[in-house]
Amino acid sequence: MIEGLLGRKLGTMQVFDRDGTVVPVTVIETGPCTVLQVKTKDRDGYEAVQLGFGVRRRANEPMKGHFKGLGSFRYLREFRVDEISQWEVGQRVGAEVFEPGDLVDVSGISKGRGFAGVVKRHGFRGGPKTHGQSDRYRSPGSIGASASPSRVIKGLKMAGHMGAVKVTVRNLEVVDSNPARGVIMVKGSVPGAKDGLLRIRVARKQAVKRRVVERKAEEPPVEEAPTEEPVAEEAKAEEAPVEEPSVEEAKAEEAPAEEPVAEEAKAEEATVEEPVAEEAKAEEAPVEEPVAEEAKAEEATVEEPVAEEAKAEEAPVEEPPAEEAKAEEAPAEELPAEDTEGEDTEGKQS
Repeated sequence: MIEGLLGRKLGTMQVFDRDGTVVPVTVIETGPCTVLQVKTKDRDGYEAVQLGFGVRRRANEPMKGHFKGLGSFRYLREFRVDEISQWEVGQRVGAEVFEPGDLVDVSGISKGRGFAGVVKRHGFRGGPKTHGQSDRYRSPGSIGASASPSRVIKGLKMAGHMGAVKVTVRNLEVVDSNPARGVIMVKGSVPGAKDGLLRIRVARKQAVKRRVVERKAEEPPVEEAPTEEPVAEEAKAEEAPVEEPSVEEAKAEEAPAEEPVAEEAKAEEATVEEPVAEEAKAEEAPVEEPVAEEAKAEEATVEEPVAEEAKAEEAPVEEPPAEEAKAEEAPAEELPAEDTEGEDTEGKQS
């Protein structure tokens, strides 16, 4: 398959889809293109074909010799191909390369605009219209700094020549293809003026998809033979090790399964009985002793303070009443005697 073709822009128009939708298209004349030279990897280092398109009014002798009597072509371009052995000098190719629904990348020379300002060329907004700047609306403004770097930086967007450069529009859809008339219709606009030369190539996305599909179509027959053998070998390898270890594992599991059970049971019995007896003895001994000791200690502590308190209460209770009684009795007896004596003396004196 060839990478692309040369074409000529015929103009733009509108077509209606099956649903009645209006689709803007560009009509491109593609071919016929004639193969003038075949590039081989052995001789030229790469594989490609040289196509001739258009009509040349005058041709010098070297060009006539290169054309080999196939015609007088105005444009000569090279395109890469998948299989160089399928191409020969003098072979023709046209619009049959593209089909409706394909995606293409279209390259061409854009229209020349001459010397343009920054507003048209780079889309500058322009300066203010007021504050006395009525004549500065489309000016570029400042173009650099002052003392540093003291120069205008390269690549600064300024006014200058606009257009007349190569432009590529990617992923345009082919709406219709007419090999009989050598015309295709592409959705959208393409660069260049009418009758301008265009280079139509299969879109990069679509080219990658086609290569992937072709590789997948070629790979299955090669993979069929090795895919079956490893499966059989893996099945045998899996069956052999699965049967042998199963018997050995079963025996190994049965033998140690009974012995540890008996040993564990005995160990559990021994460990279970001994701590029970020891715990019972330990519980009986300390339970009785502390009770008796605590009872005796309580009795001793309870009786002693009681006796002491009783004695302490008896001693102070009996003594103070006796003293108080004596103290009360003593003054009680003396006072009346004095009083009587006083009364007697007064009677005598009287």
